[in-house]
Amino acid sequence: MSVAGESGGRARQMREKAQELKQAAERATDPQERQRLEEKAKRLQSQSEQESSMGGGDIYPPE
Repeated sequence: MSVAGESGGRARQMREKAQELKQAAERATDPQERQRLEEKAKRLQSQSEQESSMGGGDIYPPE
């Protein structure tokens, strides 16, 4: 598998995990737990976007 394919697969997995965390946050009854899960999901989503842009051959991060 190519490097771009590997980072694309990794980015996809990170997006899926972020979605799972968002769903868990929606189900959480504790406000602190909900916030923690939402923040973790946002970080993963951001990382997955960086991974996919790097894997796509972009040398500059999105502004």
